[in-house]
Amino acid sequence: MTLLLTHYRANLLNMAKLSIKGLIESALSFGRTLDSDYPPLQQFFVVMEHCLKHGLRVKKSFLGYNKSLWGPLEMVEKLCPEAGEIAASVRDLPGLKTPLGRARAWLRLALMQKRLADYLRLLITRKDLLSDFYENSAVMVEEEGAVIVGLLVGLNVIDANLCVKGEDLDTQVTAILDQKNYVEELNRQLNSSVHGLQGRVDNLEKSNSKLIEELAIAKNNIIKLQEENHQLRNENTIILMKAQQQLEVTQVDVDVELDTYKKSRQGLDEMYNEARRQLREECQLRQDVENELVVQVSMKQEMDLAMKLLEKDIHEKQDTLIGLRHQLDEVKAINVEMYSKMQTSDDGMKQKNDMITRLEEKTNQITATMKQLEQRLQEVDRDRWTAEDGTRKFKQDFVNKADSLQKQIAQREKQRLQLETDLKIEKEWQQTLQNNLERERDIVAQLSAEAQQINGLKKEFHRLQDENSQLTGICDEQEQALEELGCKLSDRLAYNQIFQGGQIWLKDKDANICKLCEKEFSISRRKHHCRNCGEIFCNACSDNELPLPASPKPVRVCDTCHALLLQRCSSNAT
Repeated sequence: MTLLLTHYRANLLNMAKLSIKGLIESALSFGRTLDSDYPPLQQFFVVMEHCLKHGLRVKKSFLGYNKSLWGPLEMVEKLCPEAGEIAASVRDLPGLKTPLGRARAWLRLALMQKRLADYLRLLITRKDLLSDFYENSAVMVEEEGAVIVGLLVGLNVIDANLCVKGEDLDTQVTAILDQKNYVEELNRQLNSSVHGLQGRVDNLEKSNSKLIEELAIAKNNIIKLQEENHQLRNENTIILMKAQQQLEVTQVDVDVELDTYKKSRQGLDEMYNEARRQLREECQLRQDVENELVVQVSMKQEMDLAMKLLEKDIHEKQDTLIGLRHQLDEVKAINVEMYSKMQTSDDGMKQKNDMITRLEEKTNQITATMKQLEQRLQEVDRDRWTAEDGTRKFKQDFVNKADSLQKQIAQREKQRLQLETDLKIEKEWQQTLQNNLERERDIVAQLSAEAQQINGLKKEFHRLQDENSQLTGICDEQEQALEELGCKLSDRLAYNQIFQGGQIWLKDKDANICKLCEKEFSISRRKHHCRNCGEIFCNACSDNELPLPASPKPVRVCDTCHALLLQRCSSNAT
């Protein structure tokens, strides 16, 4: 149970983070004062209401048991005198009749005053006051409440102008949390985690390459030290041989000089002292060489140990690299699945719609130009016909003026040739325009086919949305079943003392169907014990509550026991 409450608090904290971050980003991009109809602002109030409602204690009043947000929010007036203005304004509003409506109005006024974070911080610091309104596992009592209040400080940059009088805050239904922003934020977090993992992989690869280089350098140093050790050993053997030879020579000399010791004792003493000194020097040199050899051996052992530690570290980092690469592949697969269906379809649809509109504009322009060219062609034909009629009339009427007429005819012929060339150019231009129009029509046909494919993708997307809604419905049913199961367990612990007078409490494993309707139990159809007879029924057959002799508080009884107890009560009353 504690784990479920922890997960629920973590989910509320994540939704609060996303709603506050989305509200700040959208408000900054919106660029003006926010009103009550702004969707991210509505989403923020829904999330804050869920956070403040979590873990509220049930208060007993004359009308029954209820949970009210107005109680803890009204205490802010005592902690901060500046909040008295908001509380007085909320109490003076004529349209508010319920404590929930007053709490909603208080949140909106505090947001407009830019003091919502300060007021809630004063409230969560007084744990003794919060314990009267909230359970110990509530969000506002735990560490998540302090995190949410810290996030609310960022809302001070937002300017909001909310009309509280015109809204029906008492009967306003809490909207369902929109998960689109949550999915987008998850995608951004996955992208950031992918980049972070990629950077870690790059850093690990760099460190691995550096370690490999250091390992190669260490190996080269070990090889050099081994060569130096071998060289020192050779030198040591040479020195020992030389010392032994010198000792032999000195021993021969000593033997020779001993024969003549009496004759030249002073020279022999000097020679003996010199040999002795040389022997001491050779012994000291030998001792130094042996000490240096011991130091080299210890250095070699330390290098071997360092080599083993480096190899172990390299293996561990290679294992971490493999794990990080697996995580990176999984994150990439999730990212591709999330973006491939939404981004490609939306972007492709927008681009193709733009291309279709541009192509339609082009076709309209081409048809207009073709009409203009046809009009010009008709005008040219008319001019040519008028010119020919004029030449005929000139030939018939003005025979005497042949020279002038020939000149005019030549000019007309030139004009006609020019017009014919213009006509040919216009026909060629018309032919090219027709070819372009056919190409554009082919492109339009291809785009229409692609639009049909996009419509198919839209249908697939809607189908996936329907499946998602079905899965969310199933998840809600399972959560409701788990809540009922928790209530059932608490009821069982609470009413263990009821059945101490000889009644039999039927075990859950002994009943698979309801005793009245005989319907089989499942995750959605839970088992419920009748507190009077101890039998197991479904919720539909045991949704009655009556006080029993063992429990003055109304408890669950089945339909049969309900009718029987009512009959007994009526008979006792008469």
